[in-house]
Amino acid sequence: MAQQIKLADYFVIVSGHSRPQIKAIAQELRARLKAAGVAPPRVEGTGLGWWVLMDYGDVIVHLMQPESREYYDLDGLYGECKEIDWRAAGMPDLPRPKHAEIAE
Repeated sequence: MAQQIKLADYFVIVSGHSRPQIKAIAQELRARLKAAGVAPPRVEGTGLGWWVLMDYGDVIVHLMQPESREYYDLDGLYGECKEIDWRAAGMPDLPRPKHAEIAE
C-alpha cells in the first residue's frame, strides 16, 4: 500500500472534538504557516467542519471529528505506511500571525 500512495509525501491526521474546534485548528494552522511563508493550501470542508482537508502539495492535513475519523478510517487505510512520531521530529516553532485570518 505505501508504495502505491503517490498523492503526497506526508499525511497528517488531526482530531478535533467539535466543528468550532476543527475550524479553529484549520484557521490557526493556515495563519501560522502563512506567517512562516508557506503558500496557502487548497482547502475543502471548512463549511461543515466535520472533515477539513488542507492540501499543501507534499503534505496533506486531515482535520477530523472523531465520528468522521472512525467512519472513513484513514488510519486503517494508511496503516501500512511508515508513521512518524511528530514529537521527536524536531518541528520548528511557527511564528504567531500578527492578526488571525478569518476562515473561508
